[in-house]
Amino acid sequence: MCDCDNSEDVKGEKNGPVPVESNISTSEHVGDHIECKEISSENPQVRSTRLYKRRWAIVFLFSSYSLCNAFQWIQYGIINNIFMHFYSVSSFAIDWMSMIYMLTYIPFIFPVTWLLDKKGLRVVALVASSINCLGTWIKVASVRPHLFWVTMLGQFACSFAQVFILGMPSRIASVWFGSGEVSTACSIGVFGNQLGIAIGFLVPPILVPNVEDLDELAYHISIMFYITAGVATLIFILVIIVFQEKPDVPPSQAQAAMRNMSPQEYSYLASIRRLVCNKPFVLLIITYGLNVGCFYAVSTLLNRMIIDHYPGEEVNAGRIGLIIVIAGMVGSLICGIWLDKTKTYKQTTLAVYLLTFVGMLVYAFTLNLGHLWIVFITAAALGFFMTGYLPLGFEFAVELTYPESEGTSSGLLNCSAQVFGIIFTICQGKIIDYYGTLAGNIFLCVFLFLGTLMTGTSSYTKYNMTSQMAKHSHICL
Repeated sequence: MCDCDNSEDVKGEKNGPVPVESNISTSEHVGDHIECKEISSENPQVRSTRLYKRRWAIVFLFSSYSLCNAFQWIQYGIINNIFMHFYSVSSFAIDWMSMIYMLTYIPFIFPVTWLLDKKGLRVVALVASSINCLGTWIKVASVRPHLFWVTMLGQFACSFAQVFILGMPSRIASVWFGSGEVSTACSIGVFGNQLGIAIGFLVPPILVPNVEDLDELAYHISIMFYITAGVATLIFILVIIVFQEKPDVPPSQAQAAMRNMSPQEYSYLASIRRLVCNKPFVLLIITYGLNVGCFYAVSTLLNRMIIDHYPGEEVNAGRIGLIIVIAGMVGSLICGIWLDKTKTYKQTTLAVYLLTFVGMLVYAFTLNLGHLWIVFITAAALGFFMTGYLPLGFEFAVELTYPESEGTSSGLLNCSAQVFGIIFTICQGKIIDYYGTLAGNIFLCVFLFLGTLMTGTSSYTKYNMTSQMAKHSHICL
């Protein structure tokens, strides 16, 4: 008998080009009546693999608490002028409510990645959802004009929770999903974060209108914070009940091999050293940081850019942000499915990068035309490619760095994005203050063009050609 609660048909995989015959037997689990299959072979390299239906619950639950956390990243920035009025602080202070997410990530990503490697998915999921929940309740207590420091404390807690979230999609995809659906699963994981940002653009301008009376404003802000806290609490409870470390039987031969690796064979510091010696991966770190850093800057400063040209359009600023992210979510899913089918990592990455640069250029020169409908269209085109690039970077990193930990490679990518995000947000904000929005957006275009050139002239192809050798070697190339 095989213990296969909530499992699907086995996806047998083979190592190497030699065909292997396997004996397949079926059995029925008493009580569940779910058919499962086992693979046995005289070849010890061929191991049983199985796909569990629970994998979908795991990835969607992760997407849910990632969504809740991402919503809070932009909930201040998209109504920047309203929070400036309520707390009597500068625009730059409200910008830091977004940038604190980026700043917190940088020093904490390495210990958190170590924790992910040592303790696994469930511990990290519990820590992330619990700290995120705590941050939402701190914000509930901060709705007083003199308590800006309390709301900043709550935002810091949520930003700390984000460190436990951003590197998880590729790890969950590899631990729970078969080799033919890893890119799609990773895209779903990123999808939750993007949807949270989209809701963060849309909902705050609707729940918190621009009114002068501080008591009325406090009432509307409280409603938003209570809703967020309630959702975060529910998700935390579901994580405790549902989230599982890993399936009983690995979903792929790669995961089966990883499980058979003794702990002594893996060193976190040695893994970091190998990654920073991998020149194509280092180049990807830089180009990923440039692209995603631009997205962070555009998102943080979107309210200011729209209000400068279209005064009183806070709600439409949120809708434009929503369009950017929704289009990006579609792009993410399409790119994930495309990668699963074609494995054309460099070509797809270069095409998306180039179109992101073109989209940013068009957005920059049409923002001040005085027609909001044009801004909606150009923002959608920009979002489709700029936000759609996020899962591409994760999956390309896994391709370039296998068999290193997905959490480590994703963490380094995100660390680069946070660094560039802070730099671009501060610089673009100052340029907008002194020279206007067009100059600020051209500033970002320059770096996207630089990233496109770096991607196009890179030597990624060499590592793809030798990927089979790299999969069985820990040599620092």
